[in-house]
Formats: sequence, C-alpha cells, structure tokens
Amino acid sequence: MTTVPDPRPWPPSRDRSRRLHRMSDVKIVHNTADHRYEGWCDDELAGFAEYRLTDGVVVFTHTEVDDRFEGRGVGSALARFALEDVRDDGGRKVRPVCPFIKTWIDKHPEFATLVEDAHAATDTAADTTADTTAD
Repeated sequence: MTTVPDPRPWPPSRDRSRRLHRMSDVKIVHNTADHRYEGWCDDELAGFAEYRLTDGVVVFTHTEVDDRFEGRGVGSALARFALEDVRDDGGRKVRPVCPFIKTWIDKHPEFATLVEDAHAATDTAADTTADTTAD
C-alpha cells in the first residue's frame, strides 16, 4: 500500500504536543515529531502508540507497553487520548491497523464513528503484520 503524504499540518493550528492527559499515574503526551503518543509513568516512558498520516486518515500502526507498566492502564490511556485527539481535530478518520487499537475501539463503540470504511480497515489490518504488546 502506498502512503500519500497529507498536505494538511498535523496537528492542526494548535500545538497538541504539549497537551497532557492523566489516568491515575499515567501521563500521555502527543509527540508529533516522532508520530506517536507516549505514556509516561514516574518520568519513565511506559508505552507508546505509533501512527502515520495519509490523506485524511491517521493510521495507528503499533502500540507497545513496557512489561514493567502492564496493568496500570497505559495502553487504554494511550488509545483513549489518541482517539479523542483525532476526534477533537474533526478533520480525520482513523485506520486501526494495530490490533490493540482496533480491539479497544471495538470495546468502546463511542469511537466507532472515527474509523474509516470498516471493510477497508479490516482488509488493511489483515494485510499488515503489525503487532502489539499493550496491556
């Protein structure tokens, strides 16, 4: 699959790289330079959700949580924050290639409207070897 660069800036006109979210002791940061959302616990990188941008779509490719931080809600905090961030922007859909993000959306149907054509997203996920070690 060919990735088409999206001409629109990401994040939009506001700087979301400084936007934070706390879920118990998890702090989420949108690291726009590395195209990922990062979960921090006790000043240590506990996990991340990577994405790439295509025309109008945020493609979530991989989510990973360090074994030391499993069970602390890092993966869920990453998924919720990232999807809320996309929803707040209002101009993009998501393609959950990452199995963790896809499963999280399935369990939280309030985010289902963000997913691009469900059939296309399922086909793409089947063709991709992305894996996850999130909680």
